[in-house]
Amino acid sequence: MLEPPASFIRKVLVSNSASFRLISYNIHKGIGGVDRRYRPERIVETLKQYSADIIFLQEVDDQVPRSRMDVQVELFSEALEMKHFAYQRNVHLKQGHYGNAILSRFPLLDVENVDLTIPLKKRRQGLLAHCRLKFEGHQRTMLLVNVHLGLAGFERKMQLRKLLDHPTVHRVHKETPTIIGGDLNDVWENLGKQLMTPAGFSVAAKSIRTFPAAFPARALDNLFYRGDLAVDHAFASKSKVSGQASDHRPLIVDFDLGDTESV
Repeated sequence: MLEPPASFIRKVLVSNSASFRLISYNIHKGIGGVDRRYRPERIVETLKQYSADIIFLQEVDDQVPRSRMDVQVELFSEALEMKHFAYQRNVHLKQGHYGNAILSRFPLLDVENVDLTIPLKKRRQGLLAHCRLKFEGHQRTMLLVNVHLGLAGFERKMQLRKLLDHPTVHRVHKETPTIIGGDLNDVWENLGKQLMTPAGFSVAAKSIRTFPAAFPARALDNLFYRGDLAVDHAFASKSKVSGQASDHRPLIVDFDLGDTESV
């Protein structure tokens, strides 16, 4: 799909419906996919172009030497003026960690880590949070799930099954707005058809290529949604800096949220 102007402005559509923008971005620890240089300012510049309300980040460093010992979730939260954030220490290194993060302009509640590790495979987790969206005197609670799935096909399917069976996800009402996504490593783009559609989820982006950033050939990143949500537009960044900042390009999705309730 064509990329809309970067000056996209979220709006109240009707009295009980609103829209918001969500970005999913594997930032590769802020290290360029081609030049291998640590330049977190390129990540910030890329994200600032699209004025998101909620951001799913994967491969976020926390006090690791390769990234100058930065606590990246705090660095990006401050730079983007998104004061609400959650971070998950997923992979433990000799010094520091890296994992998933959610940044938000809205409050994040009931943050939870879900173990998605498959025996003999790399440690993986899902980062869950309830987000309380507020629009002009109305509010709605939405479940957010940020994941970075494994490299093997069978592993990804097992991880999504574990996630869908987790009590927080399994028990949520079918009409409750819910978004699950991130770096799915979905090489064959079959996770939606095989697992998520039967569970009542729709695919937000179809065959939008995000990897590798320099010359995107694979649609590895995606979002699945369910409940009182609709997708208005989905696209991947085509800016020059997004082709340099990481080994993925960010996926940007504009959602319409219906039936907001009075505060």
